[in-house]
Amino acid sequence: MARYTGPKTRIARKFGEAIYGADKAFEKRKYAPGQHGNSRRRKTSEYGVMLAEKQKAKYTYGVLEKQFRNMFDKASRESGITGVNLLQALESRLDNVVFRLGIAPTRAAARQLVGHRHITVDGKVLNIPSYQVKPGQIVGVRERSKSLEVIADSLAGFNHAKYAWIEWDEQAKAGKFLHKPEREDIPENIKEQLIVELYSK
Repeated sequence: MARYTGPKTRIARKFGEAIYGADKAFEKRKYAPGQHGNSRRRKTSEYGVMLAEKQKAKYTYGVLEKQFRNMFDKASRESGITGVNLLQALESRLDNVVFRLGIAPTRAAARQLVGHRHITVDGKVLNIPSYQVKPGQIVGVRERSKSLEVIADSLAGFNHAKYAWIEWDEQAKAGKFLHKPEREDIPENIKEQLIVELYSK
């Protein structure tokens, strides 16, 4: 499966949530897309509910099926709660950290900045969006990229205090990944236990 590049609002309507952030088009039509989207639909099966939750997590973080499965397998081998481990791994992805730092307005934009070599980790340019950022590492903007309009616009007025696991240095245009976020600090509306149950079948 290739990465989805179609209308974001269509996906948000599919899950009934603005998973890509504020979306005026979604607010107007919160029902499912398609001819019968606004009509009463038959009840979704238990398996369908679990599958939808997995798909929602994948679309939210922009991860492909194979990547997602590999992350789940790794999370299940670690100590602690598998579902929380999975969300922490997703939050630790470089593209997601760039997004959380406010350097990019969306995860897709963050992925593009990383791929185009605008982002550094501990001072070294890194162009791997799936790189797992470790506690203590510094994620910043490459010196010659600090004047990019897309970065400046995204950072303008961004509230860095809302994420307790990162620390922003405005002067350096860089942030420190302090630790993996606790489950209650992750704002995404994902029922991770349903994903665990799906993969456990």
